[in-house]
Amino acid sequence: MKVIIGSDHAGLALKKEIVPLLEEMGIEYEDVGAHETESVDYPDFARPVSEAVAAGTYERGILICGTGIGMSISANKVKNIRCALVHDVFSAEMTRRHNDTNVLAMGERVIGPGLAKAIVTTWLETEYEGGRHQRRVEKMMELD
Repeated sequence: MKVIIGSDHAGLALKKEIVPLLEEMGIEYEDVGAHETESVDYPDFARPVSEAVAAGTYERGILICGTGIGMSISANKVKNIRCALVHDVFSAEMTRRHNDTNVLAMGERVIGPGLAKAIVTTWLETEYEGGRHQRRVEKMMELD
């Protein structure tokens, strides 16, 4: 699996916790920034992550900002992206199992590193069930 990850300044510290997790899991990744704590705009990171996933260059994307809200809204503007804002492990599992999400958004100011790692691990390891959920996913994608 190949993952692309990005954050704004408000998600930088949490991203620095997630990148080593990806390495431990043996997941190939690209970090598109931010790399500094100076204020930047979250759409500038949501866009390249989402476009790379939509293009098929990466299978999944991870976005982190202060709350995750701006990143998730921005990501979902890109055609063929199903981004979920997740702050608990159960939602991480279900968004993969039932919605086949391809981008995960989290908020550094909402959750701590331990929970974030559990969310990312669950989200990356959970497979899409398909079946009865496929019809619903197709209807969602028609909204693009």
